[in-house]
Amino acid sequence: MSTEIQAGSDLRVKYMRGHEDRGEREVQMLENGEQHTHFRSRQTEPNSEKKLPAVRRSCFRVFTVSLVLLYLLILAAIIIRYFSVILEKENLETRYNDLNKTYTELKDNKSINYIQLENKYNKNYSQLQNKVKKLEEKNESLTVNYSELYISYNLLQDEVKMLNNIIEEGKLCPKGWKRFGSSYYFKSTEKKSWYDSRYDCQSRGSDLVMINSKEEQEFVVNLTKNEEFWIGLRTEWAEIEKQWIYVWKWVDGSRLKETFWATEDPDPSQYYHATCCDQQGKWTQTNSDSYKTWICEK
Repeated sequence: MSTEIQAGSDLRVKYMRGHEDRGEREVQMLENGEQHTHFRSRQTEPNSEKKLPAVRRSCFRVFTVSLVLLYLLILAAIIIRYFSVILEKENLETRYNDLNKTYTELKDNKSINYIQLENKYNKNYSQLQNKVKKLEEKNESLTVNYSELYISYNLLQDEVKMLNNIIEEGKLCPKGWKRFGSSYYFKSTEKKSWYDSRYDCQSRGSDLVMINSKEEQEFVVNLTKNEEFWIGLRTEWAEIEKQWIYVWKWVDGSRLKETFWATEDPDPSQYYHATCCDQQGKWTQTNSDSYKTWICEK
């Protein structure tokens, strides 16, 4: 039993020693590794120092090549621009010469046109001056004629006044006529139909009497001495308010302004014309074929 215990303790001692020896070896290996690494780093430092100048030289070459290329590009651009400027200058010179030539031609044409216009203007001006002179002469003659006409007009006005005064005095009243106001009246002594009576008045430069006032009505009544006679009133077919009917009208086509009928306004008929006057000096209507005396007015 004791022998087994002792054998077990010997095994533990060996195990512990073996474990310690392995730890020491590991420590030595670590130390050797650090030394080896330090040694390698010392060996690589000179190589890196040798590589730095080579890199710098390659960068310098690239930079130099880039500068050369940039210079060449700038030079090419300058050369191209130079030739383009020369071409543009030549084009401008050509255009300038063309414009100068055109300007010279226009100037010459302008001079020619100016001379032509000046001649035409002078010619027209001379013609206008002649026309003005003729118009002035006509104006002078018209002024003289106007003065003469004005004098003649004044003389005629004086003569008209004298004639009016003579007429007012009744010295120029036609034979067989009587004056009332501004009209003259003729009373017939024979009898005829209405149309024949009017024809007789027209042959005397007048027409059947048209009565337009109470004073004229009284004057005409005094001429007749209670005898019926034709007056210039008749019926006509006319359109009144969109209806065709017979209406009373004077021989000059005018409508009645004032009436003096013996009864209420009689209905106009195709075959009836007005006469004057009855015992009271009023109008009546009679067939136009009846024979009566008449009164003319002018």
